Amino acid sequence: METVRILAIGNSFSQDAAYYLHQLTEAAGRDVQVVNLYIGGCPLELHWQNIRNDARAYQYQQNGVMTERYVSIDEMLEEEEWDHIVTQQASHDSGWLETYEPFLGLILEHLRAKAPAARLWLQETWAYEVGSRHDRFPRYHCDQRFMYEKLHACYTQMAEKYGLGLIPSGTVIQKARKHPEFDVSGHGLSLCRDGFHMSYSYGRYLLACVWAKTLLGLPVEGLPYTPASPMVAEPCDPSLLALIREIVEEE
Repeated sequence: METVRILAIGNSFSQDAAYYLHQLTEAAGRDVQVVNLYIGGCPLELHWQNIRNDARAYQYQQNGVMTERYVSIDEMLEEEEWDHIVTQQASHDSGWLETYEPFLGLILEHLRAKAPAARLWLQETWAYEVGSRHDRFPRYHCDQRFMYEKLHACYTQMAEKYGLGLIPSGTVIQKARKHPEFDVSGHGLSLCRDGFHMSYSYGRYLLACVWAKTLLGLPVEGLPYTPASPMVAEPCDPSLLALIREIVEEE
């Protein structure tokens, strides 16, 4: 079986995305190894500084499991032949174009030199939940729709500028929020656990489906995997999982 190797240079939002990806794709008969390089809230500027300094500042997370190992970006680029490398802006800066440059361009130049065979991606982060108490939400007038429109425009422009694949996590989440089941304003379930990170069940599951479909071209509609984590307090509703897969397939 061919192994697909994915490296995420990110933060807690890529941690959310990577958490179930290995298990989800394994249930579909695929061998996907995903490593997340984690610094909480890490923006592109700090990723670039860490590359310049070869800083062993990232917690190594493999297939959703945290470890005690700390690594540098170059250490990871030399350790494996990556098929896909994903990065993203910190969520609070994602809607402000001036925060991307020159750091994204410099990061991509470095990645292309070090890992020329890898396909490079941006993960589109997502808008905070209605009523979120994140301390940077006021930058977006505490308006979920405004935040989404800002970040969507930035990610689209940067992906086009640099010829990157775009993982539409934020767009799919926003579409899911239009369904009564996940519309918080209408007393539906929140896809977030704290107003901005994805929930341990449906939110992280949605992201795994988005990544599987976008990076691997994997149809997710009939996947049998159900989120399994010590942090999921109650069993997931199969009908809600099916709705999520349907929403992802429509994108």
